[in-house]
Amino acid sequence: MSNTKKAMNGGKWITISTVISTLFQFVQVAILARVLAPSDFGIVSISNLIIAFFTVFANLGFSNSIIYKQESDPNVLSTLYYLNLLIGLFIFIVIHISTPFIISFYHEPKLDHVLNLSSYYFVIAYFGQIYMFLLEKELRFKSVAIIDIGGTVIGSAVTITLAYNGYHELSLIIGSLVMQTIKSALQITFGRQFFKPRLFFNLGNIQEHLRFGLFGMGDGFLGFVQTNVDNIFLGGMLGVKMLGYYTIAYQLCVFPIMKLNPIILQVAYPILAKMKENTADLKKSYLKILDFISYCNLPLLAGLFITADGVVPLIYGPGWDQTAELIRIFVFVGIFICLSHPLYTIAFTKGKPNLLFYLNLGTLIVKIPLVYFFGTRWGVTGIASAFMLTTFLNMLVNFGMVHYLIGDFIGEFLKNIAKPVTFCLVMVGIISLYKSFVGYTGLVNTMVEIALGGVVYAVFTLAYKLSFSELKAYRQGLM
Repeated sequence: MSNTKKAMNGGKWITISTVISTLFQFVQVAILARVLAPSDFGIVSISNLIIAFFTVFANLGFSNSIIYKQESDPNVLSTLYYLNLLIGLFIFIVIHISTPFIISFYHEPKLDHVLNLSSYYFVIAYFGQIYMFLLEKELRFKSVAIIDIGGTVIGSAVTITLAYNGYHELSLIIGSLVMQTIKSALQITFGRQFFKPRLFFNLGNIQEHLRFGLFGMGDGFLGFVQTNVDNIFLGGMLGVKMLGYYTIAYQLCVFPIMKLNPIILQVAYPILAKMKENTADLKKSYLKILDFISYCNLPLLAGLFITADGVVPLIYGPGWDQTAELIRIFVFVGIFICLSHPLYTIAFTKGKPNLLFYLNLGTLIVKIPLVYFFGTRWGVTGIASAFMLTTFLNMLVNFGMVHYLIGDFIGEFLKNIAKPVTFCLVMVGIISLYKSFVGYTGLVNTMVEIALGGVVYAVFTLAYKLSFSELKAYRQGLM
């Protein structure tokens, strides 16, 4: 099977996996929002923040270096495997030691049990992680999809069951650990054909991986801080309840973007890595990726912007009105993020992860004072607005870096994106008219708005962008 066919087949499986996982996550949050309080979500958000912080250091960027170098040496892989396990155990201990200081910062005693339980993630996850990297390197995306689906379905079922039995915020933590345990077991099962650990450990054998991962880890650290500085400030300044509102808005607007965009990027990176010397083809691929992402994300975000006041009470129930206000800000955050995503694939393909480090460093320098200034004056809305502004500036610099790596692309990009933006504006206008003349409250009105928006965007896309014959050809390519 050619690399192109492998990519299309991989895209099919990752799409299935991501859609199912995102749907389960969405349903899980919608159910739990009716059982748990906003403060429960805020506490879990802080726990996830701590886990995400330490994850930056846990794999030292080995996922990208293994794929970039097409690594297959069992001695090198064994050293990477054991190093990851040692780092995971070290982080487990560090979290337990630092828990009292974290509780003191957030003034939330419930974090004690939550953080100590969450730390077991690092004992579980790294037994199977390297096998996932190898499955992606070998383009075994069907196996990757099965692993993700299996873990997500079982983890969500456990979470919901525990929530209804009075476990409150711990239900989310235990469910997450169960999900990761299932994933690790499946990763080992599917990946053992490519790697069986040897009793070998020599740091001298992985110097190139460590050097490659250094900027990746630095970028990951800065990326974590600049992405989460709003959550860090918000939890400390305004409390876990406000953080709960903020978290739900983020998950509805940005979380799907962060899940859906990697469908194409995850499949594209191993393919692009094989043609890293051909700048013309990379530019063509980048524009195709950007075009595809625009057509997939913009209508979803535009639809959410105009229907938020009806969607939020329908999905999450009463008591989440403040989330609807935040959603309208996060919609623009989602747009800027989705347009920025493809740089990461190009940067690693060209062996320039240091650019991502510098991008996140610059964004962080701008974001911290903005978040503090906006947050002290306008509260949670101000923090969300600061996030939106810095994400926009990040996108502009992002495009400048793409220009440096592959040459001028802005003219063609603007030409391509003009259509989906126009379609979205027409869609928003028509839904606004419906809301003005008919109303927006209740299940019926919300469903009509969603259906109306979908039909409008689909009709314009088929008329001016994609024909039925092209859709048929694409569908046959995935079969």
